[in-house]
Amino acid sequence: MSDPETLREDAVERKQSVVTPERFASGITFDQYVAYVGTSENLTREASQGTARRDWSGYLRQAYDGARLSEAQTAAVKWLAAQPNGPAKILVISEEWSSDCRRDLPMLARLADAGGMELRIFRRDGQRFSRSQRPSLAEAPDSNADIMAEFLNEKNGQVWQSIPVAVFYTKSLEYLYHYVEYPAIYHKDRIVAVLRAAQPGESPEETQKRGEKLFFEMLDSPFFRVWACAAVDEMLSALHERLVVGALA
Repeated sequence: MSDPETLREDAVERKQSVVTPERFASGITFDQYVAYVGTSENLTREASQGTARRDWSGYLRQAYDGARLSEAQTAAVKWLAAQPNGPAKILVISEEWSSDCRRDLPMLARLADAGGMELRIFRRDGQRFSRSQRPSLAEAPDSNADIMAEFLNEKNGQVWQSIPVAVFYTKSLEYLYHYVEYPAIYHKDRIVAVLRAAQPGESPEETQKRGEKLFFEMLDSPFFRVWACAAVDEMLSALHERLVVGALA
């Protein structure tokens, strides 16, 4: 098992975090987040690519009510949380217009419940939708861009912001691991590209309409639940490796 000194050394290697105990405590709970999603304050904020927001509060509440961890997942998170340097706090960056956030957030809330972990949620954006690959408070002082900037997505030599982000910390707020956007088993880019690809004889408008229809049908399919469960498995496996080995591969 990894020792406290190993975790402290790893934390030092990471740049000084803006996530202080006070900042973490300023986040909101899952119940508070669901309530906020349906408020006029939230619904008047700009959504993805400048579109209008929908009220997803009912969806999130229903998804939480229907979310269940497997027996193995429940046993695993309880084991992890019981370790001396195990996960005790989860910071989540979310926006409800994101299908990935709507998929993972209810399961994260269940994971926190089962492990007795403190979950705090932060919205990514301020009033305006952030279009920057590397966000900053200079661009959006009313956002949580400084937290987002610590946990950017990295793939094929590119770096950009994507959500959800779920960051796991010890009780003393030492960093353990973070998850970004979707589980590895969900080949989202490939699948969505096929769903939204133009068909012979279609106009651009027809292609967009058909692609959106197929995409939302996928979100209502059993596979969306499969990927939500896979995300939990991925988090638990990474945390186990972190505690046993002391670092992630």
